[in-house]
Amino acid sequence: MSERHLDFDTVIDRKGTRSLKYDFAVRRGKPKDVLPLWVADMDFQTSSYITDALEDMVKHGVFGYSESEEHYFGAVQNWMERHYNWHVKESWMTKTPGIVFALAMAVKAYTQENDAVLIQPPVYYPFKEVVEDNHRRLVNNTLVLGGDGTYTIDYEDFEKKIIEENVKLFILCNPHNPVGRVWTKEELERLGDICLKHGVFVVSDEIHADFVFERKHTVFSEVKEAYRDISMICTSPSKTFNIAGLQISNIFISNPEKATAFRRQVAAAGYSQVGLPGLVACEAAYRHGDEWLEGVLAYIKANAEFTRAYLQEHLSRVKMTKLEGTYLVWVDCSVLKKPSEEIVTALLEKEKVWVNEGSMYGEDGDNFIRINIACPRQQLAKGLERLKHAFGQLS
Repeated sequence: MSERHLDFDTVIDRKGTRSLKYDFAVRRGKPKDVLPLWVADMDFQTSSYITDALEDMVKHGVFGYSESEEHYFGAVQNWMERHYNWHVKESWMTKTPGIVFALAMAVKAYTQENDAVLIQPPVYYPFKEVVEDNHRRLVNNTLVLGGDGTYTIDYEDFEKKIIEENVKLFILCNPHNPVGRVWTKEELERLGDICLKHGVFVVSDEIHADFVFERKHTVFSEVKEAYRDISMICTSPSKTFNIAGLQISNIFISNPEKATAFRRQVAAAGYSQVGLPGLVACEAAYRHGDEWLEGVLAYIKANAEFTRAYLQEHLSRVKMTKLEGTYLVWVDCSVLKKPSEEIVTALLEKEKVWVNEGSMYGEDGDNFIRINIACPRQQLAKGLERLKHAFGQLS
């Protein structure tokens, strides 16, 4: 049997499938027939190996309580070794229904109320939410945008904030959503050494690790052996294989005491076993999904190049930041001199295209919009054409 789902050009009708992206626009105050380029899932069919495995599961017809076996971990372990040269142990792994859930559990496990937790905005907005909703103090180490459209880290500010605010926990986004950086080993080492020096525990969200275009992904805990004791690595096949709705994540904590503290919080939240569909899909993905992933990566990389060329030709005043990883394009619209919420509203009202406003990722994202390019090329082209028309009226 070979991979059958390698056609990424065909538009698949997702309406009427309980899709957050397509079926809930009106409920969220958006036009009914909006073109959605916002929430981070893909408009492609997942690997045929995953759908076949799920079909076999459904045909069995019994959906009782489930748990993973040795062959599940074997598939996960093999994927990590082949793709990142990362040799994980089963004792390190805890399965959760998603990474955001795991982030919230980590905040509870490794900090107390009013402790300081550091993030690097503009960054995935649930980072802020899991800190503030759990009554911890949010500390920002804002990324710096260079003239070449690449973000860098202000290490001096990073260490200063850790000392002054007595930071206990750092939530790292690696690769970074939404700015598209894939942090180098050297960058991670500078962060890690500062955290090691000041006793800061690192929770690294690496959900986009398989979407790297220019270099190999570096797992934070593998930069130095000493980092294993001070880190928790969050992984999932959900972004990679477009199975977010199946809610499965694999969290790795090699420090036994930290792993126990994390598992206590998961149990205290009333959670025990992950769902059977997630287990089945994850194992199928990691055993047989390489060909599909290779195809989707090539397609998304071509979409990124298409987007950059289109913006340069038709909207040269706005700037797309360099996309090293993820399928989320970060576009600098500061030339319009309008807040991102106003820009997004205008796009919806004038052209019925839905993108994310940059302000949801932090104050420093307010002149930006985020565009999801993981869709068929014709759909992306239609969205960019609508952007061009709307921006022509805004400028």
